[in-house]
Amino acid sequence: MIPFRLPLLLSLFLATLPIHGQTTTIPLAPEHWTAAKGSQLAFETFDGRPTLVLDGKAFASNVEFSNGVLEMEVYANTKRSFAGFLFRKQDQNFEEVYMRMHKSQQVDAVQYTPTYHGESNWQLYPEHQAQVAFKAEGWNHLRVEVENVTATVFVNGEKVLQVERLKSGNLSGEVGIWALFGNRFSNITITPTGEAMAKEPYPIVTPEKGIIGEWDLTEAQPYIEDQIDFKGFEKAKTITVHTEQSGLLPISRYLAKPSSGNFERNQEAYTVASTTIAVTEDQTKFFSFDFSDKIIVFLNGEPIFYGNNAFRSKNNQFQGHLGLGANKLPLHLKKGYNILHCVVIDKANGWGLMGKLE
Repeated sequence: MIPFRLPLLLSLFLATLPIHGQTTTIPLAPEHWTAAKGSQLAFETFDGRPTLVLDGKAFASNVEFSNGVLEMEVYANTKRSFAGFLFRKQDQNFEEVYMRMHKSQQVDAVQYTPTYHGESNWQLYPEHQAQVAFKAEGWNHLRVEVENVTATVFVNGEKVLQVERLKSGNLSGEVGIWALFGNRFSNITITPTGEAMAKEPYPIVTPEKGIIGEWDLTEAQPYIEDQIDFKGFEKAKTITVHTEQSGLLPISRYLAKPSSGNFERNQEAYTVASTTIAVTEDQTKFFSFDFSDKIIVFLNGEPIFYGNNAFRSKNNQFQGHLGLGANKLPLHLKKGYNILHCVVIDKANGWGLMGKLE
């Protein structure tokens, strides 16, 4: 029996793999999906069709994706919930495109974000959001066309979002779906169109004059209020990292938090981002900056600013998005070398820093 069964199983397995240029429907059955830890996954017949019910993340078994088209249908849901694709997953880094089902007709109804070390970063990229009206009844159709480092997003046949530069750095990887607070999925398909041609690593694009494009980062550590010791982190080992062209430093790209993946239930973590400012005489320069979630700024060992930009920290509608001109500090610099230390504290939704000297 063994020589007979192995070829049979292999043929069944190969029959489910996506073929270049051909649309394949991923069967909604347990053997074709793997739920992430802590996720709830079920398969039911609903509205006359097979469906998948998910709260969390689930990945298609034995499916790799680089370039191509991803499509799904999500049943209308006016309760707070999220539903979308995860793709090009390698380890804990991947791309996300999703619908916020309860946000119909609002400016952030659809979002794109990279995930680094298992952490979403939507707060850092308000430019990757779209206003969309979802169907209040029946099925909503999500289509994501991926070509090299770009993604084009359609909802119910209409183009709603163009992402010119996917940010995870991955050119291929696993495909999955994501639902927060539960959603029902149907007709999940994949149409591969080949391998992405962009080269890795991406070239470093120099930010405009004045923007701090390079920072030294300490390792991530748990944050405990009122226990920051300047003498301790001043001597800590660091890595040198580069910002995006805008000046944004997505910290989770470079550092894994001690605990992560639980949204606002995460323990706060911090890193110290530092840069050296050299001047030929005593002078004052303005430091324009923004951060997520919280920050303590030190100049030459003296604390000069504390801020809280966390999600909903100011009111229930406050998103915590970043903007370079949001804060401005006068830096009283002495002749020679001055050290700016930024203690950046984060819980969830995007760990970031951006700064410019004027």
